[in-house]
Amino acid sequence: MSVQQSYIAHFDLDAFFVSVERILDPSLVGKPLIIGGTKERGVVSTCSYEARKFGVHSAMPMSRASALCPHAIFMQGSRGQYSKFSDWVTDIIAAKAPLYEKASIDEFYIDLTGMDRFFDPLKWTIDLRNEIVETTQLPISFGLASNRMVAKIATNTAKPNGYLQVVPGKEKDFLAPLPVESIPGVGEHTLKKMHELGIRSIQELSAYPVHLLELNFGTYGEVLARKAIGESGAEIYTSYDAKSVSTEHTFFENIDDVSFLEKELLRMTEKLGFELRRDQKSTKCIAVKIRYPDFETHTKQVSLAPTSFDDEIYSTAKQLFHQLYDVRKRIRLLGVRCSELTPTNMQTNLFENTVQKSSLYDAIDQVKNRFGKNALGRGGRVKK
Repeated sequence: MSVQQSYIAHFDLDAFFVSVERILDPSLVGKPLIIGGTKERGVVSTCSYEARKFGVHSAMPMSRASALCPHAIFMQGSRGQYSKFSDWVTDIIAAKAPLYEKASIDEFYIDLTGMDRFFDPLKWTIDLRNEIVETTQLPISFGLASNRMVAKIATNTAKPNGYLQVVPGKEKDFLAPLPVESIPGVGEHTLKKMHELGIRSIQELSAYPVHLLELNFGTYGEVLARKAIGESGAEIYTSYDAKSVSTEHTFFENIDDVSFLEKELLRMTEKLGFELRRDQKSTKCIAVKIRYPDFETHTKQVSLAPTSFDDEIYSTAKQLFHQLYDVRKRIRLLGVRCSELTPTNMQTNLFENTVQKSSLYDAIDQVKNRFGKNALGRGGRVKK
């Protein structure tokens, strides 16, 4: 029996905070920009590539950054805007990706394993990157490889605003010439010890006897040996767990258009229904969350018969939304949560043909699995 080839894509928004600030203020484009505080106080959160040429990097004291690049523009940053843009990118990925993990505000992993039966993983990933760039105007890089570690290193190699695929079977060749600090998790202490041992490249690390690595680094020595040849056992972790599944969206602008909000609620419940059926779960409790511009947040929930059907989840969520929403206010964030999850047990109901409905959703899910979560909308309309 052949082993299924895995494909993991790693996306990283380039100098994310800087990119957002430049969208908000185009006059900052091309100028050295350092975000994190004032010239005298704080720590560098991120900086533009123009500032990095002078040796500035993240986690550096702002006073040191000021000394290296005194002509830079120093900013504390627009924190709320960063979350908005991050959520925007997350929504684009969530609508397309079969399985993804949001590792941080500007970093994502996507598992495309098994999808090569339907499309070319590299082309799919390029298309997704292009959509993110065209929609948000944010530069973003990605790496595509057989595991998340190699994919992340490929992304760092492809920066800024580029992409790189490491063909399965070529992981060791790709890693060999790179410095050992390219390996995620190799910090200053480990790096210093490696240099003392004469290990500077990943190729030198891969050739170093494992028992000597274990002697110097303990159990981490064996981990380093595996990483040096491109092996990584880490998996993609989603926000889904056995207790609940949820989704929420922070709007780029505060919204009071009820029709728009109902459509957004429909999109969310279709997403949750798809995830529940994928994991063979049903929900017995639906909750809706609303947050207003002043960050006042309200949540309302209700119990219902176990279901994983979009229409039933949406109907309940819509009722909760209208019971909860203060029409005099605009909405900043809208969310839906399905909890009290139980294994799906499809039994014919005397009052409605659940078997027929289950078959319908099975067909819908097959299309979504092949073409993306957003491939079908209500009424079976294929989205462009």
